[in-house]
This record gives sequence, structure tokens and C-alpha cells, in this order.
Amino acid sequence: MTPVKTFLGYPHPLGATWMGNGVNFAIFSEHATGVELCLFDSIEDAKEDVRIPLKERTDQVWHVFLPDAQPGQLYGFRVSGPYEPERGLRFNSSKLLIDPYAKAIVGAVSWADEMFGYVIGGEKEDLTQDFRDDAWGVPKSVVIDSGFDWQNDKRPAIPLHESVIYEVHVKGFSRLWRDLPEQLRGTYAGLGSPAAIDYFKKLGVTAVELLPVHAHIDEKLLVDNGLTNYWGYNTIGFFAPHGEYSSSGQIGQQVAEFKATVRSLHAAGIEVILDVVYNHTAEGNHLGPTLCFRGIDNLSYYWLHPEDPRFYLDFTGTGNSLNLLHPRTLQLVTDSLRYWVEEMHVDGFRFDLASELARNHSGFNALHPFFQVIQQDPILSQVKLIAEPWDVGEGGYQVGNFPVPWSEWNGKYRDSIRGFWKGDEGRIGEMAYRLTGSPDLYEHHGRRPYASVNFVTAHDGFTLTDLVSYNEKHNELNADENRDGDNNNQSWNGGAEGPTDDPQVNALRDRQRRNFLTTLLLSQGVPMLCGGDECGRTQNGNNNAYCQDNEIS
Repeated sequence: MTPVKTFLGYPHPLGATWMGNGVNFAIFSEHATGVELCLFDSIEDAKEDVRIPLKERTDQVWHVFLPDAQPGQLYGFRVSGPYEPERGLRFNSSKLLIDPYAKAIVGAVSWADEMFGYVIGGEKEDLTQDFRDDAWGVPKSVVIDSGFDWQNDKRPAIPLHESVIYEVHVKGFSRLWRDLPEQLRGTYAGLGSPAAIDYFKKLGVTAVELLPVHAHIDEKLLVDNGLTNYWGYNTIGFFAPHGEYSSSGQIGQQVAEFKATVRSLHAAGIEVILDVVYNHTAEGNHLGPTLCFRGIDNLSYYWLHPEDPRFYLDFTGTGNSLNLLHPRTLQLVTDSLRYWVEEMHVDGFRFDLASELARNHSGFNALHPFFQVIQQDPILSQVKLIAEPWDVGEGGYQVGNFPVPWSEWNGKYRDSIRGFWKGDEGRIGEMAYRLTGSPDLYEHHGRRPYASVNFVTAHDGFTLTDLVSYNEKHNELNADENRDGDNNNQSWNGGAEGPTDDPQVNALRDRQRRNFLTTLLLSQGVPMLCGGDECGRTQNGNNNAYCQDNEIS
């Protein structure tokens, strides 16, 4: 390998930083015995062209400066240390690792056995280390130049009590929109196009809430079944915008394209809120792949079973949970949030399974360091903070219990409104609470009605049209024999399951849709519309279309 000039570098900032005269690389690992930086000339390279040992370590951060490196450089890390899953240690220098602070990521995971840190099919499962190299099949991190002409961009700064949120998927919003040029459909540029902005303005929304745009991957099981993780709740890079949504196709250009989209939306007075998934990563449980955090410092990043750290505590239903009690994991999350606010100019966040972020050893804690850090942060405390106030762990349902200044997806509002218009008995008193900002949930904490983000439908569950057209879910295309998705939809089909030519049933369904939307828009609190509900979008009864990258979604 060709020798490369190096200097000691700096432990801060973490990640790869273009300094104008070279690139500084810094990565945290408390328990590693060694770290190597791997440089690639091309995404097609099966092996790194240069491997550089990081000899300098400061406060558990390994770092080096490369004066000859430039933006566009592809890289990854190899981290050495003991492979002892029984102790929670899963180091394996045979595996190339994505930088947790990568600002851009290129490539997809090639799902072969080499992507796992252990021998697939071995008698001891994950206890036997796999020594085969996997660099050929792992996404590469990309050095970027953060420079961008924001053209005096100003945040719309719309008060929550004046906000109307529109939840939408970047790709799904415009992929089939024939009025857009083909190269813009399903992209960031399509979302920020004049046609899209005109649509948002006519609709009357003040903010778009984007389903995950952090870099994410498709699980092996989905790929094996010819499916994808379309929604994107399978994050592998908390700083990198997902590359597939870029119209340019050039390595690293997704960053500038995302910024341009935010700039265009802001110029039209529309805010950008990101749906963020900091509760888990794409690495799954103890039998999952080694792609990033697991191989860098498994003990620090994840909640491990206190009596058997080979296994992960799972409050998310995904196989693992990030441990924000560890200061470096908390730093990862807050650094990511600040990056998206300061560098990408977003206006707020919706936190997926937010109860997990505030867990300690006893459960949910409203005084968790995560809340305290955000509340004391002069940047993060000033943006919109919206919690999905539950997770799947014990005591995870925390609607009404998040602290000021948080707002919450009000699941009780959804259930009450659905039940009332379906004709359930005993809903009138509850309906009164929901129409007036749910004071039974928020008033005793001194919170205002805008603490309640009201919704009838969202990305998970039936669309509005399906809510009035189906009594049962129809998820057969998800390749799980219709077992996935919620069975309790509180829906009513009006007398026929699915599409019908019966004019009376269709008239009833239309009236029910108007009932739902009128109630939503007239209730105190912050209304959130699910993208497509305004024009009758259907998923054909699929209430869990997370893996349907097609006309269904």
C-alpha cells in the first residue's frame, strides 16, 4: 500500500472534517485496543487502498490528520479488541465499519455471511468469530465539503399553536407525480420543487414532517423476500442524509441537495421537521451484522443484559436499544441533532419511540439526562420537539408525561376520535377532552393545548381512506402471512370490505372522511395530516406498509 503523510490530528470534532488543508478523522472507542483508518479510491474497490493505524488517542478518541485528503474521499474504520460476546465485547478487525459521524454514506449492504462478526451456522452461534474480510460489501463513509450558499436563509419560526403538520415520505410524495421531470421524482429536489411547494401552500400546511431521511439499510430478511425497508426506520448513519433520495447520483451530493430543499421550503414559509430514530440501530440483536456501533464499542452504545451482556435489552422491538445513559452515546445523539439544526437548518424533530431515549435502569425517567441536556442547550431547546411517547418495553406508554417544552403524538386523541365516529358507546366525555386540547393529559403539568399533536392517521396504520373502507388489515404482501401490523384498528368499512360500487357505502365513507378531517382541524392542539389523505390515498388495506416500495405506499 502507498505510504500516506499523516499528522496526529485532533480529538474534536468527531468524524471526518475537511479543514481546507486536509481532513481530520476522529472516532470514539473506549474499549478498543487499536483503530485503523481505511481509504478507498472507488466504491467498487473490494479492499482498501490504504490502511492507516491511528496512533494518537485522547480521552478515548482515536484521531489522525491527513493533509492530502480531500472531500469525496471514501473511508471506513477497522477496530481491534477482544471478541468476547459473553462480556459484551464484539471487536473484529476483519470487518469494515461505517463512521458513526459520517456526513454522507454511499453503497448498500451486500448481504453475505461475511457481514456478520461471527460464523453463520456455527454450533456456538455468535460465540465463534468470523475472520473473513467484508470490505467489499459494506457501505463506505464519505468526506464532504460542508460549504453551501444559504442565500440568507431564515427559519419561518412558526409558533406551534399556528402550525399544521403534513407527514410525508420523501420518495413516496413525488415518485409517481407525472408533472415533475423524471429525474426529480422521489427525491429531495422533488420535495423542494416549485410544483411541490405550490401544492403545500394550497393545502395550507406550515410544516412537512419527513419520514426518516437518516441513512438507513434494508434488513437481510426483507432483501431475501424481495422487499425493502421503505419507511427507513433502520438507521445506520445519524448524520448522513439517505443517498437514494438524491437526484444527482453523485457521491456526497445528497448533502447539498437536502440543504437546497430546506432552503426552498423556508423561502416559501414552510418548516422542515425530521422523524428521527435514535432508539435503536440497524445492527439488530446478538445475531445481527457488524456494520458500525457494534464493532466500534458495543459495550458503550447499547443496552446489554446486566446478567448476560452477550444479549441486548430490546425496548424497541428491533433487537437492540441505544443506551443514552452512556455519555458518549448521549453525545452522539445530541451532536447529530445540533448538526441537523445548525448545518442542515431543519426546524424540529419527531422522535420515534421516544420513551426509550429517556430510560434508566428502572424505566422511563422524566428527569433523564437526555431531557436535561436538550432543555439547557441554547440551540436544541429552541426547535420543535415532538415525541412519539411510547416504546414496546415495560412502562413504555408515556402519553402526557414528557416535560416542557416537548409536544407529543397524542395516541389517545387518535383512538378517541376513531371510536367516536365509529359509533362506540361512552365516547362523548372523552371526545370533549380531545376537542379541547386533552387537558386531562397535559394541564396538570402546566402544558398548553399545543403539547398535543393531534392525528387520526399516520404512516403506520390505515390511511384515512382505508380507515373507512376496511374492518381488517390486509398485509399479505409483507411476506409475514398477515401477522404483522396492529389488529386493533378501530376502523369501520361502512358495510363492505374494501372497494365497492355501492353508492350508499361510498357516500357514507366520504362523509366519514370529512367528519375525521373536520374534527382534526377544529380541535385545539396541533393538527397533523398524513400525506395523501387529502386526496384519498389507499394502501389496499395494508396497515403496515413499511416494506412496500411501490404503488401501495
